[in-house]
Amino acid sequence: MIEDHREAFLYVVFGAFTVLVSWASYALFVWMGIELNISNIASWICAVFFAFVVNKWFVFESRSTEPTVVAKELSSFFGARIFTGILAFVLFPVLLFIGMDGGLFGVDGFPARIVTSLVEIALNWVFSKYLIFVKKKPDGDIVGGIEDNDPNENEIAE
Repeated sequence: MIEDHREAFLYVVFGAFTVLVSWASYALFVWMGIELNISNIASWICAVFFAFVVNKWFVFESRSTEPTVVAKELSSFFGARIFTGILAFVLFPVLLFIGMDGGLFGVDGFPARIVTSLVEIALNWVFSKYLIFVKKKPDGDIVGGIEDNDPNENEIAE
């Protein structure tokens, strides 16, 4: 079963690791005395760098090192993450304002950080799967992207 949904399974696993990188770096920054919103921004930057590497190489198996391909993936990835990052920057203080500023696990504002991360994960999967790391068949047709109309076709024909 896992092999049938390998990509989704790996996205969830590496997504969890990305969240851990984000949360751990957030906690570290807060414990260092850095203001909550600055800690939030810095932890997001750490997580985005980690996420690009694991999504490119392990989840979506984009092994191309061709400069134009890497540049397109990198710019698309960061563009999508900037969009969801802006959303998170807006959402986080709103959540703090409406009362999610309490502590969890000894870290102030952690409940707001959790909710923000869940929203980011969902949107980032959509962008990565359908816009950024889109696989092509040898005939040029796209598999798994927006243009793919066959939901049962998961593999690239070799």
